[in-house]
Amino acid sequence: MQIWDPQFECMPREEMEQLQLERLQATLNRVCKNVTCYKNRFKEIGMEPEDIRSIADLSKLPFTTKEDLRLNYPYGMFAVPLREVVRIHSSSGTTGKPTVVGYTRQDIKTWSNIVARFMTAAGVTHDDVVQIAFGYGLFTGAFGLHYGSEMIGASVIPTGSGNTEKQIMIMQDYKTTALVCTPSYAVTIAERMEKMGVDPKSLSLKVGLFGGEPWSEAMRREIETRLGISATDNYGLSEVIGPGVAGECQCKKGMHICEDSFVAEIIDPDTGEVLPPGSVGELVLTTLTKEAFPMIRYRTRDITSLEYGKCDCGRTTVRMKKTMGRSDDMLIIKGVNVYPSQIEEVLFAVEGCEPHYQLVVDRKGTLDTLEVRIEVTENIFFDEMKQQKAFLDKVERRIDSVLGVGATVKLVEPNTIPRAEGKATRVIDKRKF
Repeated sequence: MQIWDPQFECMPREEMEQLQLERLQATLNRVCKNVTCYKNRFKEIGMEPEDIRSIADLSKLPFTTKEDLRLNYPYGMFAVPLREVVRIHSSSGTTGKPTVVGYTRQDIKTWSNIVARFMTAAGVTHDDVVQIAFGYGLFTGAFGLHYGSEMIGASVIPTGSGNTEKQIMIMQDYKTTALVCTPSYAVTIAERMEKMGVDPKSLSLKVGLFGGEPWSEAMRREIETRLGISATDNYGLSEVIGPGVAGECQCKKGMHICEDSFVAEIIDPDTGEVLPPGSVGELVLTTLTKEAFPMIRYRTRDITSLEYGKCDCGRTTVRMKKTMGRSDDMLIIKGVNVYPSQIEEVLFAVEGCEPHYQLVVDRKGTLDTLEVRIEVTENIFFDEMKQQKAFLDKVERRIDSVLGVGATVKLVEPNTIPRAEGKATRVIDKRKF
């Protein structure tokens, strides 16, 4: 297995922690000098950057949240003058003011390098043709993979998202070997190929690098089977750098975090307490190498756990498991915590279920209700109502058994749930809180 940057990806833990501490102290000094928000935070808690003498001391510092970024919109969190910022990205701002992030020229180089790491880990080389079906624009996803591909020396096809039939034509004609998009869009591409009569074996595709939304192991198997590729997961978020925070190697036993650039913590999302290794909780990230937009203890809201054991691939960096969902996307139904990815696992285990579903949560009186709408193959719409009811009962029992919460399952005809060219909309919550 190829390793892009063995110096950092295979560094002994003791050396890595020393490197992290040195870079952390430099970062803290810089933000206290140049970012008013952090300068005030340190003053409020009566601390100086020099008081942080170990990585464990990070827990003494307050969290940074998306709300902090909105309050300092647009450039209040920048640690360098705007003249040193060569790139600006932002979120969509659908829930308020968008979060604005900046990159210096060095930040772009750092970003390219860490993306090249996980792409190499997934099997991409300079001989590959990489088709990027993420949306270009203010979204960081497409650019991150674009830079990483070019750094490796691969050929890049920046198709952007949408226009699925053209995506497939390009795969055929341009001999695409690596596909980059959301996992839900990969399923959409597979469906369209089947309708067009395109055999995946006739393509040159060998690997898919998928991110941007939580997805289950069952969906991985579905994509690998239908597209005939190796499907790998990667993780990032615009506020921290974009894609490149972590990515899977070919062992597919967790996503390797670039620890020379990020310190990862797992906290209890309710109390903020740092949890011991192996615990499931909310991921908190601190940047160590970003110049324009450093983040100290940023609450990602993503639920995962960390594995510190050495991977079979030879990398020594900590691995994060697939995200189970987000702490703010978590559904509490009748007192039970439910993540859409858990329901996805149940549905994929039932023969006949298509990988398109939607959860509708409502409240009747004082009771929560959960309706699971699933697309099924045409042969599931039995002529006999008795057979159809048996199928519904089977799915409902499986959900109740696995999740501990009752649900009503509704069968919908093929192609009635909107297809995603970006992140899939999985949940409709009609409750009033």
